[in-house]
Amino acid sequence: MGQVAILFPGQGAQVVGMGRRLMASSSVASDLYKRASEILGYDLVEMCLEGPSERLNSTVVSQPAIFVTSLAAVEVLRQGNASAVDGASFAAGLSLGEYTALAFSGVLDFDSGVRLVQCRGKAMQAASDAVPSGMVSVLGLEQAKVSELIIACREGETLEIANLLCPKNIVVSGTKTACLRITKAAQDAGAMMVIPLTVAGAFHTKIMEPAVAKLTEIVDQTEFKPARIPVVSNVDAKPHTDPAEIRALLKRQIISPVLWEDSQRWLLAEGCDQFYEAGPGRVLQGLLKRIDRKAKCDGVEV
Repeated sequence: MGQVAILFPGQGAQVVGMGRRLMASSSVASDLYKRASEILGYDLVEMCLEGPSERLNSTVVSQPAIFVTSLAAVEVLRQGNASAVDGASFAAGLSLGEYTALAFSGVLDFDSGVRLVQCRGKAMQAASDAVPSGMVSVLGLEQAKVSELIIACREGETLEIANLLCPKNIVVSGTKTACLRITKAAQDAGAMMVIPLTVAGAFHTKIMEPAVAKLTEIVDQTEFKPARIPVVSNVDAKPHTDPAEIRALLKRQIISPVLWEDSQRWLLAEGCDQFYEAGPGRVLQGLLKRIDRKAKCDGVEV
């Protein structure tokens, strides 16, 4: 018999209007937004439903907004398919989504998770503000070629692979000028598409190192419980249930590449034959299809 994995999206999945269907479908989902608003100190419902997009897209707002929307999506999914949700064998999340996966697996309680991702967003925004930087998605080139271009375009500045998402879908992070150089170089090298991402800075590189100390402080203050199901880490693409291991990995996560393709291949090798993307967008469904065309992944309308 196959196994179920629940996947949670990361920053960039946010869109004004998200949560409307969830709140209309489930009082439990609606209550999550209200609880989060009390913790955050602003009306998250209004922010998700009305925006403005500039505010929702900011790192400090988008991270808790996606976290809450994704857990609300779980509640709606549970209404329609409780056996899939409660019987899931594994969880995984892309960057920010790993925190949602940890909440789903019982490592973090909801309130602690909201506070933690709010702190993470603030710390990452501050690090981004300190150094003009960004992220670029490179489609259509092999990892070896992208690595070669990074070396050629770095010119003493920060430029690193940030996300290995699926075959020939790689996100590069670095200073603004280095991102501009690799954008042109990748186009010249025959990349199918090179897309600047709408994020605050160079996540998953050493530019985020100032955020590590702030994140470490709150991670160490937050109660972590043993996971009821394994969560596959972005850092090493391996399953973890031990709170001490998970704490250590989270502290490394924002300066380490996201090994998403390897994470999904591990889940497939473990016999997962049904995946659900819980949260806004369908990015993870698309990535999984690029990794294994036969893999079945469904989403939830948010």
